[in-house]
Amino acid sequence: MDFSRIRNFISRWCSGEENWVDNRTVYIGHKEPRPGTEAYIPQHHPDNRIVSSKYTVWNFIPKNLFEQFRRIANFYFLIIFLVQLIIDTPTSPITSGLPLFFVITVTAIKQGYEDWMRHKADNSINQCPVLVVQQGKVVRQQSRKLRVGDVVLVKEDETFPCDLILLSTSRDDGTCFVTTASLDGESSHKTYFAVQDTKAFRTEEEMDMLQATIECEQPQPDLYKFVGRINIYLDRSEPIARPLGAENLLLRGATLKNTEHVYAVAIYTGMETKMALNYQSKSQKRSAVEKSMNAYLIVYLCILISKALINTALKYVWQAAPDRDEPWYNGKTTGEKQRHVVVRAFTDFLAFMVLFNYIIPVSMYVTVEMQKFLGSYFIMWDDEMFDEELGERAQVNTSDLNEELGQVEYVFTDKTGTLTENNMEFMECCVDGHVYVPHAICNGQVMPGAVGMDMIDSSPGPGAKENEELFFRALCLCHTVQVKEEEEEAVDSIKTALHPGRASSYISSSPDEVALVEGMQRLGFTYLRLKDSHMEILNREDQIERFELLEVLTFDSVRRRMSVIVRSSTGETYLFCKGADSSIFPRVISGKVEQVRARVEHNAVEGLRTLCVAYRRLDPAQYEECCHLLQGARLALQDRERRLAEAYDIIERDLVLLGATAVEDRLQDKAADTIESLHKAGMKVWVLTGDKMETAAATCYASKLFHRGTLILELTTKRTGEQSLHDVLFDLSRTVLRQHGGLARDNLSGLSGDCQDYGLIIDGATLSAVLKPTTVGSAGGNYKEIFLEICRNCSAVLCCRMAPLQKAQIVKLIKASKEHPITLAIGDGANDVSMILEAHVGIGIMGKEGRQAARNSDYAIPKFKHLKKMLLVHGHYYYIRIAELVQYFFYKNVAFIFPQFLYQFFCGFSQQPLYDTAYLTLYNISFTSLPILLYSLIEQHIPMDILKKDPSLYKDIAKNSLLRWPIFIYWTCLGVFDAVILFFGAYFLFDNTTFTSNGQMFGNWTFGTLVFTMLVFTVTLKLALDTHYWTWINHFVIWGSLLFFVIFSLLWGGIIWPFLNYQRMYYVFMQMLSSGPAWLSIILLVVAGLLPDVVKKVLCRALWPTTTERIQNADKLYQGQLAEFAPMTSLHAPTPRRRPEPQNPRRSAPLSKKTMLTRWGGAPGYRTFTPLLRFADGSRHTGPAFAHNGAGPETSV
Repeated sequence: MDFSRIRNFISRWCSGEENWVDNRTVYIGHKEPRPGTEAYIPQHHPDNRIVSSKYTVWNFIPKNLFEQFRRIANFYFLIIFLVQLIIDTPTSPITSGLPLFFVITVTAIKQGYEDWMRHKADNSINQCPVLVVQQGKVVRQQSRKLRVGDVVLVKEDETFPCDLILLSTSRDDGTCFVTTASLDGESSHKTYFAVQDTKAFRTEEEMDMLQATIECEQPQPDLYKFVGRINIYLDRSEPIARPLGAENLLLRGATLKNTEHVYAVAIYTGMETKMALNYQSKSQKRSAVEKSMNAYLIVYLCILISKALINTALKYVWQAAPDRDEPWYNGKTTGEKQRHVVVRAFTDFLAFMVLFNYIIPVSMYVTVEMQKFLGSYFIMWDDEMFDEELGERAQVNTSDLNEELGQVEYVFTDKTGTLTENNMEFMECCVDGHVYVPHAICNGQVMPGAVGMDMIDSSPGPGAKENEELFFRALCLCHTVQVKEEEEEAVDSIKTALHPGRASSYISSSPDEVALVEGMQRLGFTYLRLKDSHMEILNREDQIERFELLEVLTFDSVRRRMSVIVRSSTGETYLFCKGADSSIFPRVISGKVEQVRARVEHNAVEGLRTLCVAYRRLDPAQYEECCHLLQGARLALQDRERRLAEAYDIIERDLVLLGATAVEDRLQDKAADTIESLHKAGMKVWVLTGDKMETAAATCYASKLFHRGTLILELTTKRTGEQSLHDVLFDLSRTVLRQHGGLARDNLSGLSGDCQDYGLIIDGATLSAVLKPTTVGSAGGNYKEIFLEICRNCSAVLCCRMAPLQKAQIVKLIKASKEHPITLAIGDGANDVSMILEAHVGIGIMGKEGRQAARNSDYAIPKFKHLKKMLLVHGHYYYIRIAELVQYFFYKNVAFIFPQFLYQFFCGFSQQPLYDTAYLTLYNISFTSLPILLYSLIEQHIPMDILKKDPSLYKDIAKNSLLRWPIFIYWTCLGVFDAVILFFGAYFLFDNTTFTSNGQMFGNWTFGTLVFTMLVFTVTLKLALDTHYWTWINHFVIWGSLLFFVIFSLLWGGIIWPFLNYQRMYYVFMQMLSSGPAWLSIILLVVAGLLPDVVKKVLCRALWPTTTERIQNADKLYQGQLAEFAPMTSLHAPTPRRRPEPQNPRRSAPLSKKTMLTRWGGAPGYRTFTPLLRFADGSRHTGPAFAHNGAGPETSV
């Protein structure tokens, strides 16, 4: 029987149409189309409930248990617990079951509480009231009951309940303003547009009469992409089709602003909304410490299996003698004795596994999780990482990577908004080779403060007047800037608009656009507003000009330009285009290209951000062709983005170049100091940016990424155009390896004093060629390796003209190199998210480009300068603490269980436990866990001020140095040594037949209790010796833990609670304490166990001290004030002196620029001139060759 039809029907019914069709059809108001127009296809969509919780009341226990037992450690202890239940084992199942139950319960309570909070948040959202239009009336209902196709009324300052298509608004032009701060962090008002043919439906009754369908794509997580079309049925039978894009889509979570109300139709609801689709978690990142823990766990598991095998074999060897059969007191039945030897051996092997299983520290995982979770609050509580301007603190999105902050070897940083403030200031513009600086000239007169400036011309010629004003109008029209509503209302009063002191308040998602519009205002052209699809500007003669906005060709990172098509009041149609020089110059057919290009390169050298402006006049036929191309592309449901890109490419051609602009983006506060500190800490810093090479290089010099002595190597399109990529790579490789004899410098060796420092500059196009897969056997097969070899020998790398995907490719390339270094990526914009997710540690900056980077990062900080403390202090402390925690746990567990292994040689391998059940259970849970947890939270082996003052201390913990195999073996041997000392010390004491005061002999439980007591004191005092930062909390926890052990032992032995006198430990602890030799052995053996570690530390500090140990010793001499009195360099090992810097002016020599700006009252004026660049010694340098050789640090303006 064929069940395929039934199966398909069930699949369609249960999972919805989206799983088996590419598009969906939405019927507005649930109205079926007219007969004969199109087929009505009923579709099933989820309701509007948001479910962020993982569990329900019914599935919490099974689902949570399943998830927890997927962890290897938990599953291992579950198997041990089941073995103890099934077979006769020497220890009670409680000894394994109780710690496991404790771990599982604590984790379940934590996860259950978090999920309960998610349930509460979900209910508050799902039960929120929403206004829905039904049968011409507005009905209030709960948000969770919304369905696809419902028409929703949303009022000002309300949040959109689902993803909606905007139908009409209270504004005449059909626009509304929205903030998407909860989605991407951008607080600016964004403009959304109603469908042109539905914006006239403004009441509930009119909206109820609307008959239309929407065809759109199935739900996609991309917040900035939407493809669809609306078919509107009016009086005629054929529907009117209009395109729908992201500008029509109101996203769930966004808020309506400056608009009284809107009507919109629901198209994605519940878990299909774009916000819900972005809930999905990022890929799990694992730290190097976690990988080391797993490796050590495997080693200890092998030790455990070896112990069990050895004891099983020795048991049968020992019982092979006729007089050494199974002891009678073990109570074995005849049937058990007559089992097959393999079955008996396997059972004994499992019993030994159970006896020795405590060498695997299950509580270590709980302690590590608590340490990471609680430790992350120290970052969030750090007042030095609080930014008063933003009112933001550092955020921790992933506490699993705290210790990875102390292992970073490569730092990949964005430039704009990360190293720089992303606070743009318009500096100058160039029109046909004439330079204009705001407020330098007033009414044709050079102002007193501007007399010393170098001018190239007093004024443009008569023929340049038209291009000049066309350039200013282009910048006033080609943008997406909005005027604040109160300012827009003021425009209605021309008196207010012409007030000399008035400055319009602009808002935009791009700071560059605001700077350009404000710069034009200072040059005499003021953008007023966009009203009724007309843009209004105020010209220099105080006349208002109106331009009809016909089309907007939006900016994207691939084209790197944007355009508008406008019609002037005289009927002329213009295409204005602005963008990066690399995307404008190839499309220009006329204009003064060389003069503008020279000025662009000149400004780029000074670190200014440049844009080029061009235009094209369109006749009616050309405009109709543009409209046809755009309409066809926008109505496409498939490949709309590709078709739009092709249309844009055809339209934005045959341009006439007008000029270029220069905007300054200043360095962030202490950005240079932070980068210099990272270099001293041994980290390599790469800057990945989409800016021009010259602009980015100037920023790199200013931020001290490149130094005066740095030799710049270029791997750019310009050079590969002159030579083949193969030759360029091999030339650079020979250059960097010549001094090193073919050996790459150590990644973390710092900048050697007798070694030339190299800096590499590479652009995106050349990088694509380097990373391009080549055919087998071709000459380019090893380009990646040669490129990596060059990078390893460079102290800094600048990658310019980079696409977002290329940033991630660079990070992935370094991650996959043979050294497998730890990488960190830091950025502030959506274009940095890919590299943030790719790096081992991703840090987002709460910048002005939105919060996408902060939301997708592992950590978020307000400013770049906070990265210094994040890594050099917090990262250093976290790594030191967790490294000690991991090693200490393995140490104390091997010291705990190895005496049990030795005890089997003295009890005929009978699986007799050495310790009591309570001691076995509580050793890791109570007696020794709290001191190490507190240590891992507050230990400061070096004062914080010293770590900030001396970044080179970061090198002492580099490359997971504290969790390397030699150190692990040392800790393991130390645990074995302590176990041997304590066991045999107690054994020889008992060998002399010690008696108590009443003549009673010690028994096996007294012997085990003595060993356990010495063990608890030894491992606790070992931690006390390792503690450098003592507070009252340390004293309370360490000595309190020992006191708790004593009190518990008295209680458990029936001394305090007599009703416990039935069990085997009755009066054992008191009996042990009543013996003088027992007291003596405790003191002597504990000291003997600690002595080797103390001697080793004393000798190492005296003979081979590390930099950290030198500073610790010096800090004690200065009584904790070392950072204030002693220079840190005096405590370092001697280093070779650095060779003197060359005295001749280089590319990196500081430049001085003549003052360019003066400010005064009165009407805006302008003047053309060229400031000349001069070196500090007075020598002049002009021309583009300067850009090839280097740029100065920071230029004062």
